[in-house]
Amino acid sequence: MTKFTVVHDDLFENLPDTWVYGPFGEYVDFQEGPGILAKDFHETGVPLIRLNSIKSSTATLTGCNFLDPEKVEKKWSHFKLSIGDLLLSSSASLGRVSEVDESTAGALAYTGIIRMRPSNVSITKGFIRFFLQSRLFSHQIERSATGSVIKHFGPMHLKQMGITLPPVKEQKAIAHILGTLDDKIELNRKMNQTLEEIAKAIFKSWFVDFDPVRAKAEGRPTGLPPEISDLFPDELVDSEIGEIPKGWEVKTISDLADCLGGATPSTKNPDFWDGGHLTWTSPKDLSKLESIHLLKTDRKITESGLKKISSGLLPVGTVLLSSRAPVGYLALTTEPTAINQGYIALKPISGVSNYFLLNWCDSNLEQIKNRASGTTFAEISKAAFRPIPAVSPSRELMTKFHEFVEPIYERVLCASKEVETLSDLRDTLLPKLISGELRIPDAEKFLKEAGI
Repeated sequence: MTKFTVVHDDLFENLPDTWVYGPFGEYVDFQEGPGILAKDFHETGVPLIRLNSIKSSTATLTGCNFLDPEKVEKKWSHFKLSIGDLLLSSSASLGRVSEVDESTAGALAYTGIIRMRPSNVSITKGFIRFFLQSRLFSHQIERSATGSVIKHFGPMHLKQMGITLPPVKEQKAIAHILGTLDDKIELNRKMNQTLEEIAKAIFKSWFVDFDPVRAKAEGRPTGLPPEISDLFPDELVDSEIGEIPKGWEVKTISDLADCLGGATPSTKNPDFWDGGHLTWTSPKDLSKLESIHLLKTDRKITESGLKKISSGLLPVGTVLLSSRAPVGYLALTTEPTAINQGYIALKPISGVSNYFLLNWCDSNLEQIKNRASGTTFAEISKAAFRPIPAVSPSRELMTKFHEFVEPIYERVLCASKEVETLSDLRDTLLPKLISGELRIPDAEKFLKEAGI
């Protein structure tokens, strides 16, 4: 085993005999994005990828700026990204990794993103990708990153880091195993996004745009099964909030749901937290959600802690809306859950669908946010939220909507649980494979036993 002492770390001890440990820069070519000023931004042109684009396995153009193509060719052409390049976030949310594909090739990466490529035949791109996500790498980042408020590291730090290298054949096998799990996770995530968009589109068509009502008024087919189509009226009438279907009512959201708040039991009292087994959530949990169901929370409380929260444990299927920092995160509970003061929870009254409430919140987020106030950060109080008007259809149609979209949300929940299981499995295998603690045959056997 080759010894390398620029950065010594106990995590690199006891590698398999066929593995080497060497300087990161000897095997990986890396380049930080150029420092570009806001005055160089244009409405169109060459995309400039920002940190928000480095959130999934593949880089996106989310929130990107654009640069003048002529100026890029003259000044920054050597920063252009190629298909297969790996992008690593080096500021704020350290250590996120995405890959460049056809949609982002030719773009530039902004400051705070480091582009990486293999520079040695002894290393593969797939292995680099998973090494960057390993504890072996993140531990070095934690020791090297600078900054008191926002942590940052750059090429100078990477030059001081080390990397473990198994033989190329083993690198490919490791990348294949972990990549298979990543592919399954990504497929489920994309499917969930599509399913949730379908449910939103149905809600918007039925209860915002009133498409079936307009179709019937014009003598056109609604495209819905007769038992659903018959529940829609064939006329729109005036109301205090504009045209609504005849026979429907304008109510307030508090007429459709109990709008509840929560609390945080004193964190200084261990009786409220130590050994807690009851689910408790703050909006921070929702900031990490990739689908609508809240499956995990960072903290649990005790029975004593629960007594400090007047809303108690909210039932499965309660709609959670973050009411501050920021306003507008949405989720459905999947187990009895207590909430902190950063939420408004919508517990549907009898005959009202929680899926209706969820989509109503999503469709009315702009109005909800406009009712928020505050000098330090925006917050909407329950008093400001409860009077918001809501168009209420017949209970029969509400029930049909619930039955119509329930299978969609059940599929989303099932896929989300599978993502959680696969992610846990991947997070278990990754450090063991990257460090050589778990060998390929054992990992393959493990996956086979798990049915993967």
